[in-house]
Amino acid sequence: MRAETERPRANPASFREAASRFATGVTVLTALDEHGRVCGMTANSFVTVSLSPPTVLVSVMPGRMHRAISATGRYCVNVLPDHGRDLSRHFASQPNAGAAPHYDIVDGLPRLQGCIAWFACEVTRHVEVSDHTLIIAEVSSCDHRDSTPLVFFSSRYHLGPGMPVDR
Repeated sequence: MRAETERPRANPASFREAASRFATGVTVLTALDEHGRVCGMTANSFVTVSLSPPTVLVSVMPGRMHRAISATGRYCVNVLPDHGRDLSRHFASQPNAGAAPHYDIVDGLPRLQGCIAWFACEVTRHVEVSDHTLIIAEVSSCDHRDSTPLVFFSSRYHLGPGMPVDR
């Protein structure tokens, strides 16, 4: 029997730089915590998994949002429009009084006003991977409107194809 050898791993800084070259939309996850308070976090790790049944996946680190989703088994994914940069930063632990979020409670979940799409999600599975939890959920309802999304590419926000919002 041959001894297992450890596989080489990418340098974390190189990995981060390479991964930043994958353009993503920007979402904010929202939920009600165990006390009924709205909480949220910016996430670009949102993936559609299946159409039948409609299923999505998000990646969440331990913290308030993880606890809220675990306690209630529900969350909402809000896809931000091109003018949503301040909201993204607000929910990415950079609160700004001028970007105070406005939301409506829809299907028992907080939905950000002005989002271009939203998905009400019912958790079906948690998968622990390193320092994150992949949270898989079936979509119980969703809606959208036509608008330009906020895009994150090369560690910067962008509006549409190749138009950086900030430097």
